[in-house]
Amino acid sequence: MLLTIIMPLYNEEATAPLIIKQILELPLELELIVIDNGSVDATGEVIRPFDKRSNVRIITKKENRGKGDAIKTGVALATGKYTIIQDGDLEYDPQDIVGMVDIAEKEQALAVFGSRRLNPQSGISYQRYLWGGKFLTFLANLLYPVHITDESTCYKMIRTDIMKAMNLEASRFEFCPEVVAKLGRNRIKIFETPIRYRPRKFEEGKKIRWIDGIEAIWTLLKYRFVPFSKLAIEKDQKASEQSHE
Repeated sequence: MLLTIIMPLYNEEATAPLIIKQILELPLELELIVIDNGSVDATGEVIRPFDKRSNVRIITKKENRGKGDAIKTGVALATGKYTIIQDGDLEYDPQDIVGMVDIAEKEQALAVFGSRRLNPQSGISYQRYLWGGKFLTFLANLLYPVHITDESTCYKMIRTDIMKAMNLEASRFEFCPEVVAKLGRNRIKIFETPIRYRPRKFEEGKKIRWIDGIEAIWTLLKYRFVPFSKLAIEKDQKASEQSHE
């Protein structure tokens, strides 16, 4: 299996079927792991028909313990060579994943991020999120040798064995800074490629809040100074381990 796509869902009845269909139309060998994360709307009902597909697995959680908790559930089940997270809304275009896989295969990359900042046509939801994202990117580059342009992008594709070896601790939205920090501490090079982005508003279901930004800052700081264990990386990937110097 080439790719595992993990999709955490919470109250996404309007968009989940659309984004799942887009994913299943991708010209890639993939498996889709959907985690219905304690939804209280009709999300579980509208996604149930997809469970008949051989490459789709739906996990239903009775209680929402956060996006990070759902992602950890998906990572434990992932069997693809690479793993990427896909939100259940329509902000990100799954077609961009194809180019990310191409880069990973060509460069033997351990990590490929889709950057909204590298695409001048990408939309902006709220100015405070734009500047908050820029600050998190600045802080990540200051604390770690990652040299990235979009710390908070959803599209973080990582080789699955590396993702599993990270022993993720995040329960909520701090998944993103935790991954960036652990890649940085291990000096794993992050490749980037421009992606499309169509942000939605709060009234359309946007869930991230200002407190999540504070938590992201704390997460980046925490993993910079706590002891860590170096990730085990296969010897044939040494060229991809080198960070930008």
